[in-house]
Amino acid sequence: MSDDSRIDSLRNAFFTGLLLLAPLAITWWVFAWLFESIGGAVKPLAFDLLSVPDELRNHRWLQIVWNILATLLVVALITGLGWLSRYILGRFFGNLAERFFLTIPGFNAVYTTVKQIVGTFSTANRSLFSKVVMIEYPRKGLWSVAFLTSKTQGEPQSRIPTDGQEIWTVFVPTTPNPTGGFLLMLPRNDVIELDMSVGEGMKMVISGGSVVPRPGSGPTNR
Repeated sequence: MSDDSRIDSLRNAFFTGLLLLAPLAITWWVFAWLFESIGGAVKPLAFDLLSVPDELRNHRWLQIVWNILATLLVVALITGLGWLSRYILGRFFGNLAERFFLTIPGFNAVYTTVKQIVGTFSTANRSLFSKVVMIEYPRKGLWSVAFLTSKTQGEPQSRIPTDGQEIWTVFVPTTPNPTGGFLLMLPRNDVIELDMSVGEGMKMVISGGSVVPRPGSGPTNR
């Protein structure tokens, strides 16, 4: 390695370390500034309210207690600011941005559709689909990707005439917008279970079939 390469490597390492330390240094500076500002400004007022005698105000142990209280106060203020920005300001600006997008002609339809897709296939709603399956739908010889939603044998299933087979409930989504679809109840033998994960099945439906998982790429292989 040449001398110039060593110098460049050391220089890059120095600036990388500097970038790593910069957030820590800024955080420490802000914390120290808050500690000095709050501690220095509030201490005389707190001592007056508590009627602390003048001869005790500079006592070593009282200073230690006050420093601990000031530190806890700074931590509480920082935590409160974080909570405020996360749950109140974030929600406010999020709703404001959403209202703005909905006023844009043409864009509002796209935004609403995307929001519905994200909501339908969020982590919470994804658990509603237990497995990716295939069924012959809408007629014999045509196959559709669907999602198994339930194996529960309720009143609708009990009214379907079968030869003792279980009736499974599946959801057949439309593509490329899977927020709509069809709820079907079929005999167990008419449902083919697939190895692909629910997420891979969603990608296939939303992409219109252009994203197809490889055989055996799912969580289980049979």
